[in-house]
Amino acid sequence: MTQPLNGARVLVTRPAHQADNLCQLIAGHGGVPVRLPTLAIAPVDNALAIRQTLAHLNNYQWLIFISANAVTMHGYYSDGVKMTQFGSAQIAAIGKATAAALAAAGLPVDLVPSNGYNSEALLAMPQLQNLQGQRCLIIRGVGGREELATSLKQRGASVDYLNVYQRVMPETDNSEVSLLLAQNQLAAITITSGEALHNLATMLASQQAHLFEVPLVVVSERIKTIAADQGFKRIAVTEHPSDEAILKTVTMYVIGGE
Repeated sequence: MTQPLNGARVLVTRPAHQADNLCQLIAGHGGVPVRLPTLAIAPVDNALAIRQTLAHLNNYQWLIFISANAVTMHGYYSDGVKMTQFGSAQIAAIGKATAAALAAAGLPVDLVPSNGYNSEALLAMPQLQNLQGQRCLIIRGVGGREELATSLKQRGASVDYLNVYQRVMPETDNSEVSLLLAQNQLAAITITSGEALHNLATMLASQQAHLFEVPLVVVSERIKTIAADQGFKRIAVTEHPSDEAILKTVTMYVIGGE
């Protein structure tokens, strides 16, 4: 029986430690996953700042985790920290994957958007509309978007950041992907962040003419706009950022030729 992807090669650009599930889904539907991580997640050299912030978590009303990486990169959720240092602060997750990482770490999740997976979805929650006099700590990676903090401040909150990881461009052998591009052998490319997209274009600069012709599957309208500005010609946005939604959109491209 012919499988939906029928041997189509799909480029997976997730960080190496987060790519397995999507690759398995692609392979399970008859495709050939091609790995080219365009981002790597690395710790930041700020252990002292992290310890100092953890010692005063009871000063905050809200702890807001921006990604699963914000949960998993450091041991601040260890048993000695969990319910004592976190005090009475409520914990918010920006999406379901982040909430799952918090639950796996043994931390209660008080707020997660039921629909959506970004700052805008979190800001739409009724619990975050009136924050006058409240303090919020945003746990994130270095250089994240500022829209969340700006909106929280406009609603009366004071906001601090705790940067616990950084995104870097990995040193990766891209010769296989360059050859596939030159031979028009890639059926689709998957991208889950604007930074990953920028790195992809940089890493494959010599093949950009071919790169921009490959159907691109992204997880937000914001990334679609970035991709269009870069020169990509065929861009589809998934319903949400899950691997299953990415696979669904890739399959539509391969079968329907959209």
